[in-house]
Amino acid sequence: MNAIQPSRPPLQSVKSRRRPPRTARPQRIHPYREPAAETTAKLVVNVVLSVAAIASLIQLVPFQMSQQAKLQEIRAEVKRTEKRVEPLRSDFSRGFDPQQSQSIMQEESHRVDPHQRQVVLLDKDAPDEESVSEP
Repeated sequence: MNAIQPSRPPLQSVKSRRRPPRTARPQRIHPYREPAAETTAKLVVNVVLSVAAIASLIQLVPFQMSQQAKLQEIRAEVKRTEKRVEPLRSDFSRGFDPQQSQSIMQEESHRVDPHQRQVVLLDKDAPDEESVSEP
């Protein structure tokens, strides 16, 4: 057992020469190309949206102007109608006033209350009937 054993060189582990993984990205030729493309795309989208908004506003301005003209015409018509309706409304409410019912009946029937004295106004400048009738 103590026999001499042939000597072998100790086994060495074969180290593989792997490249270490790269942690950094490879250098680009144009490092600002990606942000420039993104900014350009945003700018194009915003310009398109702005043009669409301006076109919509341009179409809405004449419509709004015509609506304002119609509104002013309607307001003027309402004022004219209110002027016409106000006397009718007051006369209508007067017709339902119980304190004025007797005076309204007298106006409508041309009758006079028996307890009321009739007042006749005469023109002073006119000649008397007696002096005119005597020749």
